[in-house]
Amino acid sequence: MSRLARTALLAGAAALIVLGVGPLFAKAQKPAKPEAQKTEAAPSAATRVAKLNLGRVALPEEIAAWDTDVRPDGHGLPPGKGTVKEGDEIFQAQCAACHGEFGEGAGRWPVLAGGQGSLTADRPEKTIGSFWPDLSTVFDYIRRAMPYGNAHSLSADEAYALTAYLLYLNDLVKDEDFELSEKNFTSIKLPNAKNFYDDDRETTEKAFWGQTPCMTNCKSEVKITGRAAVLDVTPDDDKTAPKVD
Repeated sequence: MSRLARTALLAGAAALIVLGVGPLFAKAQKPAKPEAQKTEAAPSAATRVAKLNLGRVALPEEIAAWDTDVRPDGHGLPPGKGTVKEGDEIFQAQCAACHGEFGEGAGRWPVLAGGQGSLTADRPEKTIGSFWPDLSTVFDYIRRAMPYGNAHSLSADEAYALTAYLLYLNDLVKDEDFELSEKNFTSIKLPNAKNFYDDDRETTEKAFWGQTPCMTNCKSEVKITGRAAVLDVTPDDDKTAPKVD
């Protein structure tokens, strides 16, 4: 073997010892003992925000500005009060242009009063006094969306006053000095409330629609039991349907 080849062989062996073999014979290291587990409380919202460096915790007044819904049981009602007389003044100034002076509706804008006893008629009038189930819907809608084009402009007192005036227009309170507030709000019951009930289709309709459909000899007498209220689209008994190519 030449001196050059022998030198190269020795150099390769030395490199193998340093890079490959050396670690194989290194003294085994004992794994470090795990530290005792620490029980820590979940980080607060403020801590999480600081950790992410993103945003901040919402202020109580900011949450209150969004938390405005009112439930039928009165939960969510703000402090305040308003009389029928006060509501009359506000209504004439900000609402009558669309709803009429007495809630009768102007043009095609919604009717708010009247209609009692009309729900079984051909043209039912679904007003606050004739149809709506809960007074909270009236207050909540006024507070959120009225007057049209200027929502959220009314104070809580003004919303109470307008609600009181609408009760008066629907003959649900008789005294012009009646004052509505969060304290007596739930004592007012609308006439049609008892006619609303929870959705029961799971028990009343599911069994009917789940029946095995008739596929043979199913013809039975067909009777017209109702007709469209406005559009004349229901065929007469003695006329056949138009031929379709």
